[in-house]
Amino acid sequence: MEIDEELHQQALAFQRNEITEHHIYRRLAGAIKAGENRRILKKIAEDELRHYREWERYSGQDVPPNRLRIWVYYLMGRLLGFTFAIKLMERGEADASESYAKLKGRLDGLDDLIRDENEHEEALIGLLDEERLRYAGSIVLGLNDALVELTGALAGLTLALQDTKLIALSGLITGIAAALSMGASEYLSTRSEKTERHPLRASLYTGTAYILTVLILILPYLILEMAGLSLGVAAFSFVIGYIFRALLGVEV
Repeated sequence: MEIDEELHQQALAFQRNEITEHHIYRRLAGAIKAGENRRILKKIAEDELRHYREWERYSGQDVPPNRLRIWVYYLMGRLLGFTFAIKLMERGEADASESYAKLKGRLDGLDDLIRDENEHEEALIGLLDEERLRYAGSIVLGLNDALVELTGALAGLTLALQDTKLIALSGLITGIAAALSMGASEYLSTRSEKTERHPLRASLYTGTAYILTVLILILPYLILEMAGLSLGVAAFSFVIGYIFRALLGVEV
């Protein structure tokens, strides 16, 4: 099909986006347990490949996927959770549908593509029921409390102790104790609510989020301690080497 240069470039961009999303959906499907969610993601991956071939009819050439985007989305899904990656993909489907709609009347055969993209968006929204999403409140509670409480505690310890090792140790002990307390409070709170959330899981999410935040907050003190030791060893080695070179009269 003959199209002008502007439409040709748009077709190439859409084509690359479709083949990239095909690989993303396929990787996400392979990273979750077999079931309805995997079946839906595989179906969307097949549709995206078909869309790629539809745009290929307009562009008349092959287009490679965006490898970096594939790995970024896959890693986000593995590290930040299936829900996080799916939410980003759902936004992409909505953007694609809007972009295709702007070309209606200029290219034939776009109605099927737009309908598929809208169906993909609805299907992805239906998948946003991962366990992490249901316990998002517990996670946020742990993160927020750790930031508020431990930041103040570390500031006070820094002024009082002025020793990075002691500050890190004191902060860690304080943080773990507070995490256990927060986990117990979340357990009792969830148990008293009429909700689908399991009290023990809610408490674990809160406590884990709290401890992870504690580790992130005290990490600079540990790094500073290790950096000081490394620099000290390096300086000591330099001085010893210089002394021996002077005593032995070695010139390099």
